[in-house]
Amino acid sequence: MTAPAAGPERTTVAVGYDGSEAAKEAVQWAAQYAAAGQYRLRVVHAWVWPMFTRKLGPVKGVEGSGLRRSAEAILAEGVDLARAAFAAARTPGAATAAGPAPAGTAADAAAEAPAGTGPDVEGVMETGLPAAVLRDAAQDARLLVVSSRGLGGVLGQLAGSVCLDLAGSSPCPLMVIRRLRGPGEAAGPVVVGIDGTSRSSAALAGAARLAGVLGTTLQIVTIDQSRGGTREMHGRHGPMQGQELLDHALEEARNLAPHLSISVDLREGHAASKELLAAAGGAEVLVIGTHNREGGPGNTVTTVLNKARCNVLITR
Repeated sequence: MTAPAAGPERTTVAVGYDGSEAAKEAVQWAAQYAAAGQYRLRVVHAWVWPMFTRKLGPVKGVEGSGLRRSAEAILAEGVDLARAAFAAARTPGAATAAGPAPAGTAADAAAEAPAGTGPDVEGVMETGLPAAVLRDAAQDARLLVVSSRGLGGVLGQLAGSVCLDLAGSSPCPLMVIRRLRGPGEAAGPVVVGIDGTSRSSAALAGAARLAGVLGTTLQIVTIDQSRGGTREMHGRHGPMQGQELLDHALEEARNLAPHLSISVDLREGHAASKELLAAAGGAEVLVIGTHNREGGPGNTVTTVLNKARCNVLITR
């Protein structure tokens, strides 16, 4: 595995918000993550109604009515929720769904900062379908956070396709929130799946950073699919597999995050998604890479997004 090329520092976390309960969880998680890393937070609302009707103004005689006013109220609600979650996360010693503030990071400064200081929270409302709006809003983001169930409001039936669209086309890593950790609930491990391809280094680096922010352990998983004649690519010039791959990844992870508790898991099976889901049964987050090709996120990513019980981070 080779290290990904260094790029400009990205300091913004973008999160999609449509007013649903699932979107509220995504905003809370994003705000807590932004507080831990001292990142800016961008709450994004995709306004779909102009694509279907021109009647966007208030209803005559009904104060505060109209589709535009409704959309503005939804965005304002999301921004208020983000600010409240950020303020709560900055309380010294507070345990949040995004984890405790890790020692020796910008989170220490967040806990000690005077009230009213810290990352900015901005609201963005753009006309368009959710995937396109979120994609544009995350062009300069370090992370795009979405819910797995409810993007798009009135287009709720398209939520699955929106999530899958972003899995293959997001300009930055995509965090899909399926659940928030409850008060006092210990964080499960961050589980990362690697396969020896170029995308594995990005997945491993993203998982190590995330485990540090969450204050939890890192588990590296690879699936040995060699039984059944799939080793024709493995050899002198083929990618590493099995225990050799895990040993290399463990060394790389220790160099990236020497203070993390790291374990490895070698599994056998032909269905990578099935083995990854099994390994992540008690995980806080399952981290996987995507080829990010125009053809879509791929079968493994699609299956994981449809069936995972934990949050999912898809790296680039």
